Amino acid sequence: MYPTCLWPSSTTQRPGTSRDYKRHPASTSCLLAFCLPFCIPNQESEDSPEALAMAVFIILSLCSVLVIGVGEGGTGSDEGVERGCTPVQPPHCSSVTPSAQPWTHPGQSQLFADLSQEELTAVMSFLTQQLGPGLVDAAQARPSDNCIFSVELQLPPKAAALAHLDRGRPLPPREALAIVFFGGQAQPNVSELVVGPLPHPSYIRDVTVERHGGPLPYHRRPVLRREYLDIDQMIFDRELPQATGLLHHCCFYKRQGRNLVTMNTAPRGLQSGDRATWFGLYYNISGAGFYLHPVGLELLVDHKALDPAHWTIRKVFFQGRYYESLAQLEDQFEAGLVNVVLIPHNGTGASWSLKSPVPPGPAPPLQFYPQGPRFSVQGSQVASSLWTFSFGLGAFSGPRVFDIRFQGERVAYEVSVQEALTVYGGNSPCALRSRYTDGGFGLGHFSSPLTRGVDCPYLATYVDWHFLLESQTPKTIRDAFCVFEQNQGLPLRRHHSDIHSHYFGGLTETVLVVRSVSTMLNYDYVWDVVFYPSGAIEVKFHATGYISSAFLFGAARRYGNQVGQHTLGTAHTHSAHFKVDLDVGGLENWVWAEDMAFVPTVVPWSPEHQMQRLQVTRKQLETEEQAAFPLGSTHPRYLYLASNHSNKWGHPRGYRIQVFSFAGEPLPQNSSMERAFSWGRYQVAVTQRKEEEPSSTSIYNLNDPWTPTVDFSDFINNETVAGQDLVAWVTAGFLHIPHAEDIPNTLTVGNGVGFFLRPYNFFDQDPSSDSADSIYFRGDQDATACEVNPLACLPQAAACVPDLPAFSHGGFSHE
Repeated sequence: MYPTCLWPSSTTQRPGTSRDYKRHPASTSCLLAFCLPFCIPNQESEDSPEALAMAVFIILSLCSVLVIGVGEGGTGSDEGVERGCTPVQPPHCSSVTPSAQPWTHPGQSQLFADLSQEELTAVMSFLTQQLGPGLVDAAQARPSDNCIFSVELQLPPKAAALAHLDRGRPLPPREALAIVFFGGQAQPNVSELVVGPLPHPSYIRDVTVERHGGPLPYHRRPVLRREYLDIDQMIFDRELPQATGLLHHCCFYKRQGRNLVTMNTAPRGLQSGDRATWFGLYYNISGAGFYLHPVGLELLVDHKALDPAHWTIRKVFFQGRYYESLAQLEDQFEAGLVNVVLIPHNGTGASWSLKSPVPPGPAPPLQFYPQGPRFSVQGSQVASSLWTFSFGLGAFSGPRVFDIRFQGERVAYEVSVQEALTVYGGNSPCALRSRYTDGGFGLGHFSSPLTRGVDCPYLATYVDWHFLLESQTPKTIRDAFCVFEQNQGLPLRRHHSDIHSHYFGGLTETVLVVRSVSTMLNYDYVWDVVFYPSGAIEVKFHATGYISSAFLFGAARRYGNQVGQHTLGTAHTHSAHFKVDLDVGGLENWVWAEDMAFVPTVVPWSPEHQMQRLQVTRKQLETEEQAAFPLGSTHPRYLYLASNHSNKWGHPRGYRIQVFSFAGEPLPQNSSMERAFSWGRYQVAVTQRKEEEPSSTSIYNLNDPWTPTVDFSDFINNETVAGQDLVAWVTAGFLHIPHAEDIPNTLTVGNGVGFFLRPYNFFDQDPSSDSADSIYFRGDQDATACEVNPLACLPQAAACVPDLPAFSHGGFSHE
């Protein structure tokens, strides 16, 4: 009888192939590693030595055959030696998404889904038919033309949406909002038109007066791409040739080669009605950010006239001095009256490339789903075992999430970005006047493709976004969103007990994340909405990308730090504003403020002594003024919205708003443009929700902050906040004084701010205690046993190889 042999397991090596057998002697050992496990005798076998010898002889003979011809081609065959000997690979991890949970709502994602390519095309076709032949493609439109600027989803009224979601009423009509520039009329204006129903539109409704109280002045319109191109053409073809002597001397000027580029600023003037923009000139450094390479020349372009031929240069700034024109600057240069700092044409001496000089090293850590993703993405709707929500992008306002439910119960109707504001300082005109409200440019429009493995985990789910802006046809941003579940590497909760009883209990902090990134010229904003197994939601943004810089001269260090030979990193503030429409246990909510106080108290058991006793202070806020907390002022540490329903312990069910922010000072209220971003006055403000107050800002505020189309401070008018449908408006931001380590890019580390929405007596206890991911074992149990501790099963449960998709990138244009 032959000896009992142990067959190779899935972890033993097997014969493979090699490019060149003679060059890979390890192949022999691999083959032997395959053969020898067959020949380990069972010690309990009673077979004779002769039988054992015979078995070994047979197996070794078989192995010699395998060594001679490891491949199908046999001895000497290239095909035969092609196969190297490699370890057996574990199976690929499951890619199957778990089945829908009972609280998902199939088909309802369409309610908040951004417009599809087909819908955008249908709206454009219908508008073109209805508005007549005078329309010009916005990509080619001059200020004196009529054109369709943008088309995006018109969100349904909340009452109609909830009637459908909660009571099964018919789906409200799906509509689009179009912004149209009428530059060809006797009184040029901007109109907002609602088009519906989709996908087969049959009506147009002009809502301009309804929304804004009257027609929108034409000077408030966003700047079209064609307008920027015409300004560049004016600067490079008409104006710069007037100062060729100076430009050759300072800046290696190449009229045809265009070694210089312009950088836009805002606002556009000094008073309502102006349309005059300062443009800075920078070296066009190929393959890197030009933002770090100012040459010290800045031009004030008046482009208010409808005919570009009538645009003018109103003022010139060069390396610390102002001139009336480029011709005057050239004359003074030729007369020897201009002190010129020579700027190297390969930059200003600082590091600028994002390409590392170090060769690639070992692959970084990778997270994967050993048993398949635990969430699903269908269209714009995400569902996991705990959470469901719909996500999207406003073309101008940016990321937004709707109908957020935890374990089937809605906690928020809407959480959305409203605006991103940057206020600069400096001693050059471009820097000292810059106040960018990025919603006016388009936080959604300028979303960028997410790079797999850098912007999001490699195995995240990526989703495209379709939009129609300054074009007659829809365009697509590939991989504009990513959705992923991530182990944060931190316990969400844990306790290790060594006293009285011995046990360990804990839960890893695993979160579900939806992310997008807006690239606003030089800065990149990373927007996250993070969902926790405790019912908490985190909303945050990080800033990265290039700083905006200015030419270094005079007392420049009052306004920042020197970051290059001739470059000042200008100090600035970042602020983002968010709309938080919480529905805590229903639509009717109240605002509560809680904090602490030390109260002098006689010691009960020793009346001759006194102590300071900490106690909780509670106050229900009654009006919008009481519920508005100015930035930088003292405000309650616990601020929450609650229903009139109580939890098991008699406390109102609530959700707390907890802000983490180190915002700079808001613009003083005596500033002529402060009302355009008056939301920045407040850390948190709670108001009644109104359909006529859908947003805290307007895209038209960018180009006319002196007469803002929307002034958020008007929302706060002493109305009651007791028992109402409420919205919390939250500001988060930080002061950024650029420094050497911001070169070449600002880092996300330390530059992330936002807020949490945390259950506050909403539940009877922490809902994560019911998590299937929880770990618990006692001292008298075997923690290495799978039936006691699921983590002990990981060597088997996670013994798989992630099925990595090929790397892809969404490209560098919105096609």
